[in-house]
Amino acid sequence: MDAPDADAELLRRSLAYIRWVNALFGYTRAMLSHIERFSHGWKAGKTIRILDVGTGSADIPRAILRWAGRRHFDVRLVGVDLQAVVVAEAAATNIDRRLSIVRANALDLPFSDGSFDYAITSMFLHHLSDEAVVTVLREMSRVAARGILAADISRNRRAYGWINLFTLLANPMVRHDARVSVAQAFTRDEVISLGTRAGIHFASYHRHFGHRFILAGEKTRKD
Repeated sequence: MDAPDADAELLRRSLAYIRWVNALFGYTRAMLSHIERFSHGWKAGKTIRILDVGTGSADIPRAILRWAGRRHFDVRLVGVDLQAVVVAEAAATNIDRRLSIVRANALDLPFSDGSFDYAITSMFLHHLSDEAVVTVLREMSRVAARGILAADISRNRRAYGWINLFTLLANPMVRHDARVSVAQAFTRDEVISLGTRAGIHFASYHRHFGHRFILAGEKTRKD
């Protein structure tokens, strides 16, 4: 899926499969649980701006907007991705004016310091080298005035078995990417070390169902 010459139709099918997995196994709900926790400190009537890095088909931003609508929060999101096909797919299915899709490089986000309240990312960091992960986390912290959420897969033997089982019926691109993803994923100590190097000392490590973790935290604020 990371290859710039990846087959567009196969990539679209893979994105659809990822959306299904995120919903079925509660990965989206795990992200929302932290957004819910953060929302306890939001002022009534304040617009909350969130950046989603490596947004894919933008299923998580859409889930956040549905959650925000039920709770009457004013939330605006921008999803960024580098792959042109992915950006086109996400934009083509977007009918919500509260969500914008932008093609951008996560290593050098085209946004000013503190231009968002939060920066989030899901299942993106394992595609990167350690140095690139540190850069992305720093960039996320730079543009986020309030805090960050970084979700990804944990690396362990059970995760290999889990991913093999639940991608048996997936297309070849998903099966290949899933196995590579576990191999390139992180242990708890590795994630914490990368966060420390990125200077996001305010973020804590949280384990979630399905061999997922979320590095989540808010900066100290007066409002």
